[in-house]
Amino acid sequence: SSKIRNVEIQSADGVAVLEDCIGFSLTKTISKVEEKLKKGVLPDCQDDDIIPRVGNGMGTEAQIRLLKAKLRVTQEDLANLVFECRKKDDENQNLETRLKDTEEENTRLQRTISLQQSQTEKYKMLSQEANKKTEGLQQEVTALEKVLQ
Repeated sequence: SSKIRNVEIQSADGVAVLEDCIGFSLTKTISKVEEKLKKGVLPDCQDDDIIPRVGNGMGTEAQIRLLKAKLRVTQEDLANLVFECRKKDDENQNLETRLKDTEEENTRLQRTISLQQSQTEKYKMLSQEANKKTEGLQQEVTALEKVLQ
């Protein structure tokens, strides 16, 4: 049976964070963005369409909520992809194990076939020798019958 590893998730300010993201602090990143927005300094990438053009008229708090919601959705998608990836890894591991077992079984069966073929050849030779003896004895019986008559 395949074990599916659980994706462990932490929560930072109500936002899901995968444990796999070592060295990345979501809280610090959000704080930096919040500070820039409060100071009126917009993020470097204005044309990346993270916040739709309609969002430009939104207040700072609304933009932060929007970004957090988008981040949450992205992280959920990532968690789902990580889960699926691990599930596929487990499935691949299971299939590799089955393949290895099948190859071992194939090797064992090949040895059995080889042994049986050599035994078959041996019995064919014994059968041919017995047939020759039978023919010889049959000729001897025929010759003896002629002598008796």
